[in-house]
Order: sequence, then structure tokens, then C-alpha cells
Amino acid sequence: MSSLLGVPVDAAYHLVSGFTGILTPVLGGLAAAAAIVAFTMAVRTLLMPLSLRALRGQAAAARLGPQLQALRQRYARQPERLQREMSALYKREGTSLFAGFTPLLLQWPFLSVMYLLFRSPQVGGQANTLLSRDLFGVPLGMHWLSGAGAVSAQGAVFLGVFALLAGLCWVSARLGRLMTAQAIGAQAAGTQAAPAGTGLLIRALPYLTVVIAAFAPLAAGIYLLTSLAWSLAERMLFWRSTQAGPLSAPAAVSRGRRFPPERPS
Repeated sequence: MSSLLGVPVDAAYHLVSGFTGILTPVLGGLAAAAAIVAFTMAVRTLLMPLSLRALRGQAAAARLGPQLQALRQRYARQPERLQREMSALYKREGTSLFAGFTPLLLQWPFLSVMYLLFRSPQVGGQANTLLSRDLFGVPLGMHWLSGAGAVSAQGAVFLGVFALLAGLCWVSARLGRLMTAQAIGAQAAGTQAAPAGTGLLIRALPYLTVVIAAFAPLAAGIYLLTSLAWSLAERMLFWRSTQAGPLSAPAAVSRGRRFPPERPS
């Protein structure tokens, strides 16, 4: 484990262990899994302002995509002019090139701490006792292809987690395409179609979470499932808020800003 994250992982371990102890009299064997879910939701709640900022930045990037592409074509041989025009466009729209990326980067340490906690066999030089707990008879520290194997009662628990993850990935991908299409307009979306190979890669990327869960302990799979469900709920909340706002109407989408007249260099 990285020494940089060792202290926060140790602190998180004690918090989740405390949650588990509190929930055990009520939930019995489900207490540890419930504590992972509760702790993940608590952290994601604290990070929600950053998540919503990232979503706003991503929506702005999608909306400005056609205009940026037009600028790149217009000033392809004038890189300095292109940079000035792109900066001016971002300034007029009240956003920046990194508006959708920086808030995600700021969340990375917190999400990494949780993932490390739920996959590390040792924390603070001692055994991670959370992984010795179980969910429906499957130890939280077990991997999918270990123990009784993939085709077994224990394997069925993993397959259930994978199925839920895949379903969330599918819904998230469809929602993302819908949000992008509405942000840039149906006609612009059609002109931005990616090459076949690139499009296939883009469609497959959301399911990377399922692949990660397949090689991680069950505890990490529960964390990934909870975190992904939370992210989807945030995106749906953001999308519904934009649907109710002035930018949601089809007329507002069609009234995109046009470029100002070209100024002499």
C-alpha cells in the first residue's frame, strides 16, 4: 500500500469497523457489507459538490464541442489565433478546458483510499479484519475465481454483483449519450460521429468497472457497485435539474451562440 495513503486508509478502516460493530446487533452477518455501503455513501455525499461541478463542466464541453471543432477547422494553420479564439469562447461561456476534469481529479485521493481499504489484506501492518466478514457465506476478501470457483453458490454472489454492475454501466452509458445529444443538439451530434473502431472502444469503456470487480475481492466489488450507483443517481439528478432549467427546452438548444465576426489578426 502506498505510504502516502496509508494513514487515511487506516483511519477509514477504523470508521468502517466502527460502523460494522454498530450494525452487527441489527444486521448480523450483513453488517460488514452494509457498513461498506454506508461508508461509501457518506464519502460520496461529502464529494457531491465536486461531482456536480464535474458534470457541469462536462455538459459545457459537450455543448461547445461543435463550436470548438469549427474553430479548429477555421484556424488550423493559425495555432496562436486558434488558442485565442478558444480561450475567448470558454470565457464567454463561463467555463474552461479543465472544468470537467479538475473536480474529478480532486476526488481521486478519497476514492482511492476507499478502494485500497476494501482490497488490501493488511491495514496498518495488521490483518484487515473487514475482509474476514462475509456476505451470504462468501468472505469479503474472496476473489471470484478463488475458493469454490466461478460456478458455485459462492460464485453466484459474485455473478449477481457483476450483473448489477453491468446493468448500471448500461444505464449510465445511455444516459451519458442522451445528455450529450441534448447538450449539443441532434444535428451536431450526428456530425460528431466517431470512427467505427473508436466508437466501439467508447461503448466498451463504461464496462471496465465490471472487469475490475472480476479481479478484486468481494468487498471492493460492493464498493464499486455502491459508488457507481451513486454516480448514476448524481447524473440523473443533474440531468433532471437541467431539464427543468432554461437550457432544457429544444428552442434553447437550437439557439446556440454563433461565432462573432472574424476580427483582423
